[in-house]
Amino acid sequence: MRELVGSAWLFVKRVMAGAVVGVTISDRFGSVATMHGGSMEPTLHPGGNEPFGYLKADLLYLDKLSLRNYHNFVRGDVVVFRSPLEPKMWLVKRLIALQGDWVTVPGTYEILQVPKGHCWVEGDNAEVSLDSKSFGPIPLALLKGRVTNVIWPPSRFGRVESHLPEGRVLSQNRGMRP
Repeated sequence: MRELVGSAWLFVKRVMAGAVVGVTISDRFGSVATMHGGSMEPTLHPGGNEPFGYLKADLLYLDKLSLRNYHNFVRGDVVVFRSPLEPKMWLVKRLIALQGDWVTVPGTYEILQVPKGHCWVEGDNAEVSLDSKSFGPIPLALLKGRVTNVIWPPSRFGRVESHLPEGRVLSQNRGMRP
């Protein structure tokens, strides 16, 4: 009986140590997220509404090392962040402008400067995207990571390219620090 209790305790300790290591890696270095909604199509695919459509949805790798220094983010990166309107929701959008940049607001004649400590994000599919056009610049502190790769489905495995839509950022402020 003693051996059984000792073996069970050893097993529990190893599982707990593994969980701590796993959470630390996921929190500090990188994690995996699924894509829902069509705001980033055609860059990212949310899957379909048919049965088991979620199996066709893009599974994304998030680089979290970039969060240690916001200078690692580049205009055009695809980022994951906490919604400023619904704190329990995570959003995936393209980083259009960084603090100090002057950006044109689509569908308007408005030009605004992104405040210090903030960034401007938009979905690639503008018609269905809830993004900075709706809620304005977001604090850099809401960023969770940068999407670097699609890891599922196998047919879409590969790097997520960083690109900035033409003519959106009028001037890039290189002197303003976070």
